[in-house]
Amino acid sequence: MSAPLPPPAGASRPVRRIDRRLIPVLPFIAVFLLFAIVALFAPWLAPQNPYSQDLLGRLRPPGDVVRGTAYLLGTDELGRDLLSRVIYGARVSMLVATLSVVVSLVIGVALGMLAALFRGAIEILIMRIVDVFLSIPPILLAIITVAVLGPGLINVVLVLALTRWPRYARVAFGQTLSLVNQPYVRFARHIGNSTPRLLWRHILPNIVGPITVVATLEFGLMVLFEAGLSFLGLGVQPPMASWGSTLNVGRNYVATAWWIALFPGLCLFLLILSVNLIGDYLRDRLDPTSKR
Repeated sequence: MSAPLPPPAGASRPVRRIDRRLIPVLPFIAVFLLFAIVALFAPWLAPQNPYSQDLLGRLRPPGDVVRGTAYLLGTDELGRDLLSRVIYGARVSMLVATLSVVVSLVIGVALGMLAALFRGAIEILIMRIVDVFLSIPPILLAIITVAVLGPGLINVVLVLALTRWPRYARVAFGQTLSLVNQPYVRFARHIGNSTPRLLWRHILPNIVGPITVVATLEFGLMVLFEAGLSFLGLGVQPPMASWGSTLNVGRNYVATAWWIALFPGLCLFLLILSVNLIGDYLRDRLDPTSKR
């Protein structure tokens, strides 16, 4: 049989089409990246010191100029630049959400895979603990835990991570359970692969898709939980800037200084909406049952 003829010299390679489901999500990806850049470079992007107080310039509206200094988003009740505090608040929200998602993902995925691989008493113990955590409303569990440990940035991260790992464990358990009896996993175990190598090389790469979707959706939830805890005074403490604490202050000045509550709330809305829509796209993209 003769070898296939090479394509003509002038022939162009086929162009891959862009997934049409991605096009509506592109603006929200840009919004999420914008928040990430703002959070990363907050010290260089903030026009003023977010902790500097000026009681003579308190509650100034957006665009007002006080002694030669322009406040694009106005000032708060202590005369602090609201734009700078919103920028630093983005840093706090992104930091708390990222760390809590990473910690809860590692704990939940590890326990879920171990429960599905060993079964028996280990499975019963881990999954019953998961059922107990999932039976309690998440925000209530977070409030109770923060009330015990105390407020603060580190404690908020630990609380959110330790209250959200069961969701990752449940997903990892179900996905691993569907893989442990696959021929390649049984063969890898038969030839003497250790348990860590079996989990790391043969099971984890095949459950990355569902775990990524869960992590994306959980990121927006972590941002919302951090803002809610800070709004209640159980999150990051003053004078550290946070969208939730700024909203708590702004609710007392809605009639006279509407900008204090408007701009942090708008940032929360855009960030959580962007993350949720990106998560929905990833779910549709990584789920083979949703493909036409």
